[in-house]
Amino acid sequence: MGADGAAPSVLLVHDITGAEPDIERNLRIVAEAGYLAMAPLMFTAGRNRLGCIVSTMRSLATGTGPAFAVLERARGVLASDARSTGEVAITGFCMGGGFALLEGDARYVAAAPFYGSLTTYRAVTAETCPVVGSFGARDPFIPFGERRLRRVLDRHGIPSDLKTYPGVGHSFANRIEIAPDAVLRVTGLAYDADASADAWSRVFAFFEARFAEAARS
Repeated sequence: MGADGAAPSVLLVHDITGAEPDIERNLRIVAEAGYLAMAPLMFTAGRNRLGCIVSTMRSLATGTGPAFAVLERARGVLASDARSTGEVAITGFCMGGGFALLEGDARYVAAAPFYGSLTTYRAVTAETCPVVGSFGARDPFIPFGERRLRRVLDRHGIPSDLKTYPGVGHSFANRIEIAPDAVLRVTGLAYDADASADAWSRVFAFFEARFAEAARS
C-alpha cells in the first residue's frame, strides 16, 4: 500500500473456459490480498463465441493480434486508476498463463503464470519481468513445465520462483464445471485447495517483494 493509500495492481487473465464464476473467485482472492484487480474478458474479437476463442488462441500462438490490445488497454486502466500506485503485475491460468508470459516485460513488475502454455516459453527474453510460476505434476498438457520454463528463464538471468505440485494436474487453481469432479480428477483437471492456497501464497510473497523494489526505485 502506498503512502497515500493507493494499492499496487494485478491484471488477471482467465483460462480458455472463460468461466465467469471462476474469474470472479480468483479476482476476490487477489483483491482480498490488498491489490487492485482487473480481469478483462478475452473472448471479444469475433462475431460469436467460437470466433472469439479462435481469434484469442491465434494471438496466443503468434504473439500478435487483438488479444494484446485488450490486455494493454486493461493494463493502462489499472496503472492510471487513482486507487493504484501505477505499478502492475500480471497473472493468468492455462491460456491466461501463456499470455502472462508473453505480456510480462518491463511494463510489469512480475508475471505469475499458472500452468501456462509451452508454446509461449520461446517468448522469454532478457526483457521478461521476474516470474513466479506454478505447475501440476500430473498436468497432461504441460509436461515438465517447470523444467522447461526454468531453462529459458535461467538462460536470460530472469529472477524466478517456480514450483511443481505433486498429485495435481492442470487447472488445480481453477474451479471449473465442465464435467463432474470425478471426471476432472481422472483427467488431471481438478481443483485442489491445498495446492492452490500454497501457490497463491508464493505468488503474493513474490509480488510483495517486487512491488517493494519498484517503490524504492
